[in-house]
Amino acid sequence: MRRFPSRTWQKLSCWLQQRPGLRRKALAYVHLTRLHRPVGIFLLLWPTLSALWLAAEGMPSFGLLFVFVAGTVVMRSAGCCINDFADHHIDGEVLRTRQRPLATGQLKRSDALRTFAVLSLAGFVLVLFTNAATILLAVAAVPIIALYPFLKRVTHMPQVVLGIAFSWGILMAFSAETGAVPDLAWLLFVANGLWTIVYDTQYAMVDREHDRRIGVRSTAILFGDADNTMIGVLQFLFVAAMWLAGWQFELGLAYFLALLGVALLFAWQQILTSDRQPEACFRAFLSNQWVGALLLLGIVLG
Repeated sequence: MRRFPSRTWQKLSCWLQQRPGLRRKALAYVHLTRLHRPVGIFLLLWPTLSALWLAAEGMPSFGLLFVFVAGTVVMRSAGCCINDFADHHIDGEVLRTRQRPLATGQLKRSDALRTFAVLSLAGFVLVLFTNAATILLAVAAVPIIALYPFLKRVTHMPQVVLGIAFSWGILMAFSAETGAVPDLAWLLFVANGLWTIVYDTQYAMVDREHDRRIGVRSTAILFGDADNTMIGVLQFLFVAAMWLAGWQFELGLAYFLALLGVALLFAWQQILTSDRQPEACFRAFLSNQWVGALLLLGIVLG
């Protein structure tokens, strides 16, 4: 049996080990694009694939699956680049982010900006394989992605813009599959936006004290002591909206059982974040990848 892929990888590893400077540079770009932390990819991918399945009323074509999976990875990485470009002067002051490559000086702001441009171009090339309406939606998404990290200086609700950015793929999925964006796609768009505010508020709770000190704003700071209550309200609205979507799309028992699992996971998150401990809040944030996975599984089975 041929072992070409294995041998090729071994040769590449040896080649990189012999060039430590290049290896460090490559690792810095991996950290810049957060490819070593795929949770953000999953939070973006699962709702997009769910929309694609619903739009296709079953298994979508392999071509569209490839476009949206690859596009999700590319554009999430692009978003991380522009985020670090905007936060280069404050990441070094926060314990969780002080090892990011721009904060440590491994990469420059110009490196982040160039990588954002290259990845955005790659995403645009991918979307060229869809249709005109989807291409226009993709072009409109880029300024939304770029705007989010800068809003943390001017408003306590940047999570709303992140919700729009992380839900945009839902509209694109329907557009690519059907050539239009129906009303039910907007229901999913709004529901996903509410959920995004939930998990990004949990994420912001991790850094809340640091953010207060350096002047970064967030919904975690805005909600204050009512943070868990507000998150609970948003979680309830998300579950209600997804129940309505399931009813409108005539999904089966598997979907509603998955939605019950989501409700139980939200209850567990409420318990985790009740003491506002940073590590527990981060665990609650990470668990949201299973919210999207459960719903996608329910849709596929339903």
